[in-house]
Amino acid sequence: MSAVRSKICGITRIEDALAAVDAGADAIGLVFYAKSPRAVNIQQARCILAALPPFVTTVGLFVNMSRCELSEILEAVPLDLLQFHGDETPADCEGYHRPYIKALRVQAGDEIEAACRLYTGARGILLDTYVAGIPGGTGQAFDWSLIPAQLSKPIILAGGLSVENVADAIRQVRPFAVDVSGGVEQGKGIKDPQKIRAFLAAVRGAGEKD
Repeated sequence: MSAVRSKICGITRIEDALAAVDAGADAIGLVFYAKSPRAVNIQQARCILAALPPFVTTVGLFVNMSRCELSEILEAVPLDLLQFHGDETPADCEGYHRPYIKALRVQAGDEIEAACRLYTGARGILLDTYVAGIPGGTGQAFDWSLIPAQLSKPIILAGGLSVENVADAIRQVRPFAVDVSGGVEQGKGIKDPQKIRAFLAAVRGAGEKD
């Protein structure tokens, strides 16, 4: 099994971003969704990105944002990758001159492969937990057996991951990457460096044991 990539999402502070990078994270996520307790504004995002070393992917998370507002953010914040976490159509995700991933909130009966085929321009599909009225960051895992064994897009697994369950998740789902936020926090939007290190060590260990 090839190395599983990792993203630490919901970063709100420079020190948390650097802790994630120091622990070996491949990407950090910044939430541009005002209703989230992990939301950042443009100035916060610019400061965090300016502090990062090279070769770290920066991901912006958006939920049903207007094209005008999103374009204004991209003019000010040099994000590498866009993550659409709402009800965006394929057309809503295109046209920003940035690669993107599309998040799906998984529940029984979903046709995950059909969604992979629908979002043809997506670099990958992120699978998160479905909770009515909450677009993400629930801290709850979903039934991983709902994920088909073979999908046409790289899969990023999210939803309730922690140091306790991420190795099992990787062995069962075999995702391209894992995405964690609440599972490495000491409080909403405040990361715990020890939890980050333990989580990423578990990710690496799962790949080595396969």
